[in-house]
Amino acid sequence: MADNTAGYALITGASAGIGEAIAREYARRGKPLILTARRQDRLHALARSLAGVVPCEVIAADLADPAAPQALFDVCRERGLHVDTLVNNAGYGVPGAYLSSPWDAHAAFVQVMITAVSELSWRFLPAMRTAGHGRILNVASLAGLVPGSAGHTLYGAAKSFLIKFSESLALEHAEHGIHVTALCPGFTYSEFHDITGTRAQVSRMPRWMWLSAEQVAAEGIEALERGEVMIVTGRVNRLLRQVAKHLPDSAARKLVASRSQNFRDAQ
Repeated sequence: MADNTAGYALITGASAGIGEAIAREYARRGKPLILTARRQDRLHALARSLAGVVPCEVIAADLADPAAPQALFDVCRERGLHVDTLVNNAGYGVPGAYLSSPWDAHAAFVQVMITAVSELSWRFLPAMRTAGHGRILNVASLAGLVPGSAGHTLYGAAKSFLIKFSESLALEHAEHGIHVTALCPGFTYSEFHDITGTRAQVSRMPRWMWLSAEQVAAEGIEALERGEVMIVTGRVNRLLRQVAKHLPDSAARKLVASRSQNFRDAQ
């Protein structure tokens, strides 16, 4: 039975990886959850594992469908669920060079990574403003802060959008008690690289470059509560960001190009 008086955290892409870790971290903190993703079986399994800890609602949705954000919002409203925390985590990559995939694949990617994030934020923000309290966590990436590399051509661009989008929303809504944070992890242990077919490439990266999804989730939520507009997780990633930030653009691009085959399928 849902506790409709409590503020819920709506987490997209909650069935695995960072999204699942964020759900478990919020549950540990006593936050009621609305879990959404495409895979209903995994959502229900997660909800069952957390049901004894916090109220959990499951709403299956494919954000590649342009109608999904409105439908998701409508279901929350119909169930009387007040969302005071929105976690835009759903995401993936389209591997290979830009012209190696059909346009439909790129269009679906943009819908999930940019359009759905923008619409969900737009739909849930008014109630947060009325309540004078709200949280939005946009899961971006270190890829949005360093020069683009060959392969996964839209990925870094989409993550850069999330960072700038978060910065603007944070400025617009700070006086309304709303925190907005862009979470920028680097290499994170999850099934992301298996889905995109780049496990072989990223396995070449040294272990000290990787973080667990649980660590990323905890750092992101803590930064959101502190009101930080952007958080790069892990000391190594923060160092990499500073190196990329202070190198001349041409040198930074050359550095990324020389290493891109280790983490991108550019074919």
